[in-house]
Amino acid sequence: MATVVGVRFREIGKIYTFTPGELTLRRGDHVIVETSKGVEYGTVILGNYEINQEPAEPYRPVLRRAESQDEEKVRANKEREREALLLCRKKVEERRLDMKVIAAEYTFDDSKLLFFFTADGRVDFRDLVKDLAAIFRIRIELRQVGVRDETKIVGGMGSCGRPLCCHTWLPDFVPVSIKMAKEQNLSLNPQKISGVCGRLLCCLKNEADTYAYLNSQLPKKGDMVSLADGYKGEITEVNVLKQTVRVLVLLDDDEREMREVPASETVFISHRKKGQPSQLKKDAMARREAQLQEAREREARGETGAPENGRKARRKRDAEPVREHGERPERTEKPERGERPERAERPERGDKAERGERSGRGARNDRGRAGKGERPEKGERPQKGDRAGRGERPERGERPERGERPERTEKPERSERPERGERGPRPERSEEGGGRRRRRQRGGQAAGQAPGQTAAPVTEGAGAPEGSQNGNG
Repeated sequence: MATVVGVRFREIGKIYTFTPGELTLRRGDHVIVETSKGVEYGTVILGNYEINQEPAEPYRPVLRRAESQDEEKVRANKEREREALLLCRKKVEERRLDMKVIAAEYTFDDSKLLFFFTADGRVDFRDLVKDLAAIFRIRIELRQVGVRDETKIVGGMGSCGRPLCCHTWLPDFVPVSIKMAKEQNLSLNPQKISGVCGRLLCCLKNEADTYAYLNSQLPKKGDMVSLADGYKGEITEVNVLKQTVRVLVLLDDDEREMREVPASETVFISHRKKGQPSQLKKDAMARREAQLQEAREREARGETGAPENGRKARRKRDAEPVREHGERPERTEKPERGERPERAERPERGDKAERGERSGRGARNDRGRAGKGERPEKGERPQKGDRAGRGERPERGERPERGERPERTEKPERSERPERGERGPRPERSEEGGGRRRRRQRGGQAAGQAPGQTAAPVTEGAGAPEGSQNGNG
């Protein structure tokens, strides 16, 4: 067994082990010890205590207790460190180096001056070291530290309202993961679970072991459990500190109910696999399928209506009034409709001639039939297949060429036509009357004349078929 003491060189930092020799040291005593960097001034954190195992390498010894002169020298070094820090920052600005100097530290024996800085990447500070060595006439050393070490050296106030743990009592940094925040049911918002340094809060590690043990005694979210009354449900929420769970229960009538029960009163059934529907949803779908199958069987047997059971059926029975066997329910009277307004009487229909005069249709019909004979009765029309009374059509191949058109007869002047809207005795046809007859006569003559000849003028009745006076030929 060996007797050792624990010594710290900064206010907050790692505790190093030394052998006290014949000295009996207590917590708070100041001592001078020998380190790999030289002679240092430190504070005893752990007094004399014994260890069972022998170290692989022997511990360095404690040289002596600190005296009043040593304490005055330490206070003087603190003042010199402030001046050295300001001078180093000024040189960095002159050199335009992308770095931030945060602290300066003298060794106890004035053999070395340390500067701590932060930077995003590597910085070439060789010229800066030369400038500082020329000013202080001592060995200069620059050390780059991370954001966590910067916060530990500078200090500050946390989101809880207390001084930072790393600056007051936390000796070393411990690894912290997002899994610790999930186990403690904390918000995963980075602004709420990050510290001043921008990293995850170191205090998440403080209760991580406790939450890990409590979570091991609770079912997980999404598990299927059975309650004391026999109902089954799915866990939707877990309260670690209260040791309770919230269960979504599926009742007999396909209704769901949320219950909060102690975790000790639940019986685990199965886990919910990732990417699959919950067991509660599967049971509801199976129950619904059974009801549909029962309805199909009832329909096949000739029964109508679907069976009603559970809470819905009880509510319906309670709402209906009790009536004797064979008594029909009274029908409610429908509200009377409002009387419709009477329609306006339509004018009586007159003769077609009157309607034509009123609407102007008769005049249009007269204009369309002007210059035509009266239409014969239905019985006087020739049969469809009978072509008697019609002129024979010329063959297509005997038509004249385009350039040899027959001369066109002059049309009657417009003044000879009846005035618009006036109905008088139908005028007798002129010698040139009948547009269709003229075209038919021209076609017949053109079919019998040789090319290069002109058609003779058409005379009245020449080549006109019988019974064509009505213009319908």
